[in-house]
Amino acid sequence: MQQDEQKKQAAQAALAYVEGGIIGVGTGSTVNHFIDALATIKGRIDGAVSSSEVSSARLKGHGIPVYDLNAVGDLALYVDGADETNRQLQLIKGGGGALTREKIVAAASARFVCIADETKLVDVLGRFPLPVEVIPMARSLVARQLVQLGGTPVWREGFVTDNGNLILDVHHLSILEPAKLEQQINNLPGVVTVGIFALRPADVLILGTPQGPKTLKVE
Repeated sequence: MQQDEQKKQAAQAALAYVEGGIIGVGTGSTVNHFIDALATIKGRIDGAVSSSEVSSARLKGHGIPVYDLNAVGDLALYVDGADETNRQLQLIKGGGGALTREKIVAAASARFVCIADETKLVDVLGRFPLPVEVIPMARSLVARQLVQLGGTPVWREGFVTDNGNLILDVHHLSILEPAKLEQQINNLPGVVTVGIFALRPADVLILGTPQGPKTLKVE
């Protein structure tokens, strides 16, 4: 369970960035640890905006109010995990399928703190299959276009996003220019969004390691 322990460390360290108000909360196994840790200081915050129904349920289970982003406006802080990160804090997200809402909450937040275990840090993004959320009628069209970009898209069968859409997981990409590819894929008709977070990367990365949490920032 060493990896799980590292996730827990990173989640705990992120509490240092919580300064009150309403905070953005992401989705995934590392974020679950953060939500549990957040519950211990819930008196310090007014509530949360969540990127998924699963996280919303966990927050409410701890007695933390969950708000609609439209009702609260901009956020000071967003805490979320990642499936991959490079040293520029550009990310691949969406393994859990919540990438669109995660991208929206990240865009609404002044500071994005990413929490992960050290296995998520890579030199080049793309070893983790890149999730792309697509409108159902455009699944095959988008898949063909993703092949032209050099990827091998696989439909995540039996999965529907919280927005009622489908996910294509794109294998065999070596993402040397993350921001450029993010724009290219986002511009394909039928794409809701792509799981590259490069145009709006993380501001702070907290990695759980065997030696304890390690913080990276882009200078």
